[in-house]
Amino acid sequence: MLKKIDHTGIAVKSLDQAVQFYEYLGISPYSYEAVESQKVKVAFLKVGESNIELLEPTSEDSPIAKFLKKKGEGIHHICYEVEDLTAILKSLKENGVKLLNEDPVAGAHGKKVAFLHPKSTNGVLTELSQPVK
Repeated sequence: MLKKIDHTGIAVKSLDQAVQFYEYLGISPYSYEAVESQKVKVAFLKVGESNIELLEPTSEDSPIAKFLKKKGEGIHHICYEVEDLTAILKSLKENGVKLLNEDPVAGAHGKKVAFLHPKSTNGVLTELSQPVK
């Protein structure tokens, strides 16, 4: 079912400040994007075969803005790449996993994504992502 870890999402107050830290480590973003469905601006940084996704809220009612108010900056979620997101969501639901998205939504890079509730994933907000073919 899971192909690989696609990325780790990190909630930040400022993309510019967060990017500056990673540039000190010799890593620069390869992509910036606004993800309207999540009300965020993101920057992606490649680290080995995986990515870091820095997320800055664009609205006070963004899930990331709410996360920052409650917990502060830090790791927000882990994302796994899958081949058939719709089938996996159906199977997870049938097995009692609590889904935050019962149907895939638009994510960064045009991918289809869905989130699983931390109550069903050992306390970790989990994103599943299906690449564009």
